[in-house]
Amino acid sequence: RLAMPVTSASVGIADQSSGMVLLAGNSHPELARLVSDRLGVRLGDAVVYNKTNRETSVDIKQSVRGKHVFILQSGSKNVNNDIVELLILIYACKTSAATKITVVMPYLPYSKQCRMLRRSSIPMRLVAEMISKSGATRLVSLDLYRKEIQGFFSIPVDNLRASLFLLQYIREYIPDHKNAIIVAKNPGVMHKATSYADRLRVGVAVIHGEQKEEEESGTEDGRQSPPPNIAPFELFPSSLPKEKPPLTVVGDVGGRIAIMVDDIIDDAASFVAAAEVLKARGAYKIYVMATHGVLSSDAPALLEASPITEIIVTNTVPHEMQKMRCHKIKTVDISLMLCEAVRRIYYNESMGQLFRDINMDD
Repeated sequence: RLAMPVTSASVGIADQSSGMVLLAGNSHPELARLVSDRLGVRLGDAVVYNKTNRETSVDIKQSVRGKHVFILQSGSKNVNNDIVELLILIYACKTSAATKITVVMPYLPYSKQCRMLRRSSIPMRLVAEMISKSGATRLVSLDLYRKEIQGFFSIPVDNLRASLFLLQYIREYIPDHKNAIIVAKNPGVMHKATSYADRLRVGVAVIHGEQKEEEESGTEDGRQSPPPNIAPFELFPSSLPKEKPPLTVVGDVGGRIAIMVDDIIDDAASFVAAAEVLKARGAYKIYVMATHGVLSSDAPALLEASPITEIIVTNTVPHEMQKMRCHKIKTVDISLMLCEAVRRIYYNESMGQLFRDINMDD
């Protein structure tokens, strides 16, 4: 059994005798309801709201003294408000003498800003330290943008994977998936594409020549200032400007179903450009599959007008409005995995079962 049955008796036991309290912010109420229903634990009585001056206020209307508190909060469109809500919720539970505070954050905001660029900073490190210092004792997330982000936290981090649910969707809802080929949108996600291809027993291809996004490029750092005029310029090696090669596909996609995999879909322009190349090379169906469907700005409109057949994302991020603008978006529910993680953490059971058949490259 992966989840406790939803009965009135189990609700009372879970809330009062067992010491579990499940709280949620305002970022993803639908996911909070799914987790609550599957666990058989009603959501704790907490009010999280913004005052007239936009300050965030938290009022927990039940005792959490000596309890194990689980706080469910994900990233959404209003990302900064989501983080502040989470921090104040954690701190309110800490000052109310909660024994343990586990943060369940399926999509970790600022995770793409995990590298030093030019004279900037590493905001993900700052967010991790704030979560740790505010009083959290453990964090559960899903498909971190970089697995090294776990090292930013001073508390245990469980990085769950959504690949099992996405692979199940491919097997059940993509007809003739044996004729598919897994495509890496850029060489940076080749390891993920290979992991999917191995388990589906299909081929793999990669889009080559696509210029990396600026925040993902580790070579264009730019922190160095122009050298002082203390030596002839001829002493420094000359460098040629980087030329962007044309997009091309390494691998045969002709007459195949192309399935592009990635962790996050935010700006859809790169996915649309890759889909057009795949279409020109003979792919007769193109699917895009990712864990977190952020889909900000005009991404839904771009995807709707693109040659992409379907966009499959999980419900780690609320995207109901985006689905109204783009009917190609399909949602995979991962609340079952979150519920099982919560249950195992609460009863001090091994988390290894959730990582069975999971590769490091997922």
